[in-house]
Amino acid sequence: MTRIPELPHLIYGADYNPEQWPAEVWREDITLMQEAGVNLVSLGIFSWALLERAPGEFDFAWLDEVMDLLHAGGIGVNLATATASPPPWLATLYPDSRPVTVDGVRLEIGGRQAYCPSHAGFRSHVEALVRVMAERYGTHPAVQVWHVNNEYGCHIDQCYCELCAQKFREWLRARYVTLDALNAAWGTAFWSQHYGAWEQIQPPRRAPTYANPTQQLDWRRFSSDNLLELYHLETAVLREVTPHIPVTTNFLGFLPGLDYFRWAAHEDVVSLDAYPDPLGASPHLEAGMQFDLMRSLRGGQRWILMEQATSAVNWRTVNAPKAPGLARLLNHVALAHGASGIMFFQWRASKAGAEKYHSALVQHPGPRRSRVWQEVVDFGAELRTLTPLLDARVSARVGVVFDWNSWWALELDSKPSRVSLMPLVQAWYAALRQLGQTVDFVPPSGDLGQYDLLVMPNSYLLAEGDAANVRAYVEGGGHLVTGFYSGIVDEHEHVGLGGYPAALRDVLGLWVEEWLPLAPGTVTPVQLGTASQPVEATTWAEVVHVDGAEVLGTFTDGAYGLVRGGPAVTAHASGAGRATYIATHLPEDALRDVLRGALTAAGVPHVTLPVHADVTLCTHPDGPLLHVLNAHGREELTVRVDGAADLAGAPLREELTLAPYHGVILRVPATFTVADLGVGQP
Repeated sequence: MTRIPELPHLIYGADYNPEQWPAEVWREDITLMQEAGVNLVSLGIFSWALLERAPGEFDFAWLDEVMDLLHAGGIGVNLATATASPPPWLATLYPDSRPVTVDGVRLEIGGRQAYCPSHAGFRSHVEALVRVMAERYGTHPAVQVWHVNNEYGCHIDQCYCELCAQKFREWLRARYVTLDALNAAWGTAFWSQHYGAWEQIQPPRRAPTYANPTQQLDWRRFSSDNLLELYHLETAVLREVTPHIPVTTNFLGFLPGLDYFRWAAHEDVVSLDAYPDPLGASPHLEAGMQFDLMRSLRGGQRWILMEQATSAVNWRTVNAPKAPGLARLLNHVALAHGASGIMFFQWRASKAGAEKYHSALVQHPGPRRSRVWQEVVDFGAELRTLTPLLDARVSARVGVVFDWNSWWALELDSKPSRVSLMPLVQAWYAALRQLGQTVDFVPPSGDLGQYDLLVMPNSYLLAEGDAANVRAYVEGGGHLVTGFYSGIVDEHEHVGLGGYPAALRDVLGLWVEEWLPLAPGTVTPVQLGTASQPVEATTWAEVVHVDGAEVLGTFTDGAYGLVRGGPAVTAHASGAGRATYIATHLPEDALRDVLRGALTAAGVPHVTLPVHADVTLCTHPDGPLLHVLNAHGREELTVRVDGAADLAGAPLREELTLAPYHGVILRVPATFTVADLGVGQP
């Protein structure tokens, strides 16, 4: 299912916090929302303390009034369960409901989301509040979506208290059944860690030195599952009382703490809060990567951009505003990558509190007195002309393997070197986008056969079944490109012996003898094919021995002299497919060249785009649609497409020039591929 359930139009709106304002402002808000084209607001996210002022003492009068005003104004509601931040009375009633850090510090009230997800008293009040909300508002005509909690794991994704310790033991019992199985999985013969009773097991709190790696990994898995259980507590009530209303909870892109592939299966629609840095080199790529992940989580279903900033945020060291036009550009990136809803935090900028300097649709000077307001109104009008996008499906021939288990394991302590996953993924993603590729993110356990090319920037951990899935993909005719330090350990963080990477040696046609991490600022030259001169690789090198693989690139020097003349990039035919291995971190041009060769071998059309061009091709019942966006803030971009028409179907015969931060949506011939596209600087 590509469409969001029962969604007749593109969503446009914001978080709405009327409880921060006197009632006389509410009617002005409705009028301004209508002027801006707002059709959905998120309501009640942080309202628990005002909805339940004391245990069991509910006051819904103000929310009733706001709900009725919104409905009368033609504005729908994404109604929050209001459980994201417990009121002070709950922490006073249950002092042990406040979360505990890895160092044993119990956090105080005064911020937000200060709760232990395992606490029975907290959970009972959550369930009671959700039930009252569902029974009261489940038949209200304004309610279109349930917004469960808010940004799970944003501040506290792990609580180390004794309640969580007990739940961890229960989780481990379910996973391993016996202590013998746990001891084998955790490798407790090392450092005299053998457990003789379940009660001896603790969370990986602060210890004299490295905690057991498998214990740490299982703790991350448990912590994600423990919050997911809290989510299930709420959704069980909602689906019992209001089965007709879809549910969502807003994700945070590549949030380290939660395995979103597991979470998304339990939502009706995925939603995202995205805050790319306007000062970043490529905000459109930072945002686009998150957008592609959201679309991938539910098999291509369109999704909602639930939060973003109209301009500046309040929590960076330097809170730069979005330049005029950048917000519109990023919203078009979201639409191109599968969004059916464009929303912001928040409707009206707060005059008090920790986020009072966060931008909003209505800024502190007031409506109609800021360039932000005019941009908001203009985009709302534009969005109403783009309804056909609801039926567009963004499909990809390239899959990027991503696995939270591998991310957690890679960045544990006690490694050959500190390798951060996200910079690698970002580099490979940017290279594929510059080659005109739409990409999905896929777990290694997923349906890999739907992709002509599969890339794994790094998969340090490959569970046995996942490794078999990758091998079957290649042997069945797929094309794989994987990066260094992949396939090293299994799901228990145990190293495969006999030469790295044990899980993929046969597919790659090689084995690695030794890893050679490079110090910051150090490079090692790599000669790729017949290139005129070597490129400067960084971060990592390996002593590679080929066992059937073809050498595409060679280390020419560096890395302590141990790799000179050795393979740096290889390719190997395995079954009906082909696997390429990159044993270092290549600079962007060289990485793009290797991926270009893999795309060619896989028969995937490609094009080399200017770095600030964002191109996405999607299918539609009326024919394919092509989004071409100019993400450059100062220079124009030209677009040449034969046989193109605008979204309304009017033919376009001339070359198009896109102004900075502008874009175009084109109807293109059924036979069009990105290789037919002409894009460049004028």
